[in-house]
Amino acid sequence: MDLKQTPDLELDALKSKMLFLPGVDMSSLKLDPNKRSAHFGSSDSFSQRVGFQREDGSRTAAGNGHQCSCDAFLPGSTFPTADLVMVEQKAVEISHSLDLEMGKVKYPCILEAFSSYQDIKKTMCVLVISDGELPTELEEVKVEIKLVEALINELLLSMKSSTAVFDSLHQQVRHPLEETYDKNRVLAARRDYIEVALHCNSLLVQWIPLTFFSGSCEHGGIIKVSKPIVSQLNAQLSSSYIYGGWGKDSKPLAGRESMYWFAGSSSTSVSGIKLYSDYKNLILRKYFLDQWLNYYASGNNYVVRDNTMYYETSSFFGVVKLNFTSMIYETKVIPGAGPISYSLYPNQYFDFAADESGLWLIYATEESKGMLFVAKINEESFEVEEQIQTSVYKPSASNAFVVCGVLYVVRTVDITTEEIFYTFDLKTKQESYISIPFERFLDKYSSLDYNPTDQKLYMYSEGYYVNYQVWFGNNTAEATV
Repeated sequence: MDLKQTPDLELDALKSKMLFLPGVDMSSLKLDPNKRSAHFGSSDSFSQRVGFQREDGSRTAAGNGHQCSCDAFLPGSTFPTADLVMVEQKAVEISHSLDLEMGKVKYPCILEAFSSYQDIKKTMCVLVISDGELPTELEEVKVEIKLVEALINELLLSMKSSTAVFDSLHQQVRHPLEETYDKNRVLAARRDYIEVALHCNSLLVQWIPLTFFSGSCEHGGIIKVSKPIVSQLNAQLSSSYIYGGWGKDSKPLAGRESMYWFAGSSSTSVSGIKLYSDYKNLILRKYFLDQWLNYYASGNNYVVRDNTMYYETSSFFGVVKLNFTSMIYETKVIPGAGPISYSLYPNQYFDFAADESGLWLIYATEESKGMLFVAKINEESFEVEEQIQTSVYKPSASNAFVVCGVLYVVRTVDITTEEIFYTFDLKTKQESYISIPFERFLDKYSSLDYNPTDQKLYMYSEGYYVNYQVWFGNNTAEATV
């Protein structure tokens, strides 16, 4: 056994005891672990003068020969050298086996990660050359790539040795992803926009300091309107679809509280409506119902209430009720109503409105020379319960809506501003002229409706989804920004 395999303290002790022997070459000292002895060579002069004791107790003669050797016996209780050798050999074997087992675990993981990356890369190539509009598969691929990156990072952390192969794999995953983003800037920008839009929508209530009375009318009415909040272009992604509307069910069924709807066209005649399970799917244009209308919609001032669409039809001069549960149509002709529209768009003869107290219909009559009327509609029978005349000339108004039984009429002030200028309490029949200006998103809009579930105004402005938060007064409170 070499010196390096012998405990240093034991060798040093042996050497120190033999330093007095002249001519001994201490560098040649070796230990025999089996015999527990040390062997060393000597010079000629030393071998001629000194004899050594053998293991059986006899001594060698001094002075004969050119080379001599001696045995230095170590007590067995000093250090278990043989056991140490066996333990070290066993440790080497275990370490080698462990490396093999670790290789079985980690390197298949590496291969699996790389294989996953290759599959993802192929999918990305297919999506890049395809003609899809914001393919949802692309979002799933992004998630898969992130999972592969996470796997590689985990392997990097678990490996204490060289990480060159992992670094290379990580770069192979990231670089094609970045190149794909670069080649698909439009889709990437749209995805980023959707994320921002959803995030802003979720945080909206936190930064708008309004007095919120959800489901309650214990307030002093609208006193301020926010700046326009633009969601995105319509589901057709077409700026020519300037006629239409969007919003939420004002009296949603259980489980459909988050449902949105959209109906639009490039003409005043609308042929269908799409329903979306929530805001995210509205933005992603993933509808769960695309309903064709037997009676085309017109006027662009329709609402959805209690899973039922109420709208003006172009098939005849009247209104239609379509229940999405039963898919039954009901039609109605409004007595005295005339073809008198709002100021911004033609054919807006009937304007449905829904609030906390029920369903209303806004229109004008020729007999009154165009004055605005409001009718209370029975949702079950689809009959007119009451007709109320106001002192507003309908063609002077750009739109109108009802909040907590109060009619609010809007007009255009200039190229950027709308104004709520008139209110009429449909219960007390008291009217008033006010001034609540608010910013318009684009030059025109075809619909403006209030929704009592979130107390927002929903506007459809030249193909864009726009909404507004509103502030309510507490009779003594004032609006704050």
